[in-house]
Amino acid sequence: MNLYGQLFYTFTKIGLFTIGGGYAMLPLMVKEIVERKHWFEPKEFVDALAISQSLPGIFSVNISILTGYKLKGYRGSIVATSGTILPSFLIILLIAVFFRQFSENIYVAKIFNAVRPAAVALIAVPVFTTAKGIGINLKTIIIPVAAAVLIWYWGVSPVYIILVAAVIGSVFRNKRVDK
Repeated sequence: MNLYGQLFYTFTKIGLFTIGGGYAMLPLMVKEIVERKHWFEPKEFVDALAISQSLPGIFSVNISILTGYKLKGYRGSIVATSGTILPSFLIILLIAVFFRQFSENIYVAKIFNAVRPAAVALIAVPVFTTAKGIGINLKTIIIPVAAAVLIWYWGVSPVYIILVAAVIGSVFRNKRVDK
């Protein structure tokens, strides 16, 4: 299979076999595009993840765009993105067509309730494995925890936190370069 086919197949599989979307896709993305295909190094994937989260849109689509572009330019990004969104589009289309027939079914409601904790676990696992893989420790965890507390408890806008972090990061980066 050529690289376009691999891109489409890989991202279709990611889009099809992850329940919960978004962050629930991370474990499969890491396994497929970092560990199996080696399209990204672990630290490079974390950088791509940070970039994709700061761009507008769904981060899984943004990751597919970055991956496809890295490997095959614009055409690769279109192929990878198509693979990512096609399963969701088709599933939502089927749900829209048949939802009214099943919306009151008690078994369907139980299935949705059972899937929720699994989605939380699918989000938590890559957070811990990625943190471990890039060397996050107690010293480096202070910034994200402080940012979360500022947003959650004091209602500080994430925009301000990002701007302050960018300034602080630039200052410390320049000091390291000067040495």
